[in-house]
Amino acid sequence: MAGTGRPLTVSVVVADGLVGSFGLGVCAEVFGYDRRAMGLPRFDFALVSEAPGVLRTDTGIPITVEHGLERLADSDIVSITAWELFDRVPSPALLDALRAAHARGATIISQCTGAFVLAEAGLLDGRRVTTHWKYAGELAARFPAVQVDPSVLYVDNGRIITGAGTAAGVDTLLYLVRREWGAAAANALAREMVVPPHRDGGQAQFIDTPVAECEDDLLGAVLEWAQHHLADDIRVDVLARRALMSPRTFARRFKATTGTTPHAWLLAQRLAAAEALLEDSDAPVEEIARLVGFGTAAGFREQFTRRRGVSPRAYRQTFRRAVQAAEGDRAA
Repeated sequence: MAGTGRPLTVSVVVADGLVGSFGLGVCAEVFGYDRRAMGLPRFDFALVSEAPGVLRTDTGIPITVEHGLERLADSDIVSITAWELFDRVPSPALLDALRAAHARGATIISQCTGAFVLAEAGLLDGRRVTTHWKYAGELAARFPAVQVDPSVLYVDNGRIITGAGTAAGVDTLLYLVRREWGAAAANALAREMVVPPHRDGGQAQFIDTPVAECEDDLLGAVLEWAQHHLADDIRVDVLARRALMSPRTFARRFKATTGTTPHAWLLAQRLAAAEALLEDSDAPVEEIARLVGFGTAAGFREQFTRRRGVSPRAYRQTFRRAVQAAEGDRAA
């Protein structure tokens, strides 16, 4: 989506009484401002409805929608927020417009129960997707061809991304920014929004076992230490010792708090640090591998390619061009 030379057209599909206020706010925060100083492109952001005019959000607040479904024919990104009145079936016109946008190459994102609309359009058949954990069973029952995973924050299917409920909309859109415009842009946007820059899509939607405040603080201090010592040989027993726990207790507490394992968390931190170095430095791949704790360049290349879908060299070339293009936009 980068380097088109024109603003990227972003449309949020809404319907009277079904406009998810939180999801709409998240979309507006990411796409509704000029973020070119952060490395993002220009966006042409607007709301779209089958019946433009004054609509009500799910909280009853009125909003004005100026554009009809015809805008989807020119949209680069289409987002659908909550759609929780399940007896209200999306209209054929809306479903056709979504199918046409997808066939044309638009990226379509659902937040929370917006996945029901994409499923109704047949766009999720055969795909692994997510939605709010509370409605995952309903989605699976209604659409047996859809593989519903209720445990994750978001699922990337290329030009279709499905996100879980409420605050996971932030993670979903930050993930899109990271995927399309790089870690530096996503981190800058996260700082602006005062949210964590990256929660992996496999992270749990909710914490099964609450953790006492003092234990949370201690674990947080250990994780902060690990982030500053990624080049070290960090093992679970090392982290457990710093947390004053046995390795087994630490691993169990870590999973309950973060939704992932210490190994998976460390891998995600090392990959994120590697992305930043690939974007912002000229360090050779071998040096980056050492700095972030992969040990060997071969191991780093294997993990990076497996998790990011491209080689470190291709990632660097892509996002160096994106940064240069963003700088050109700012100069213009």
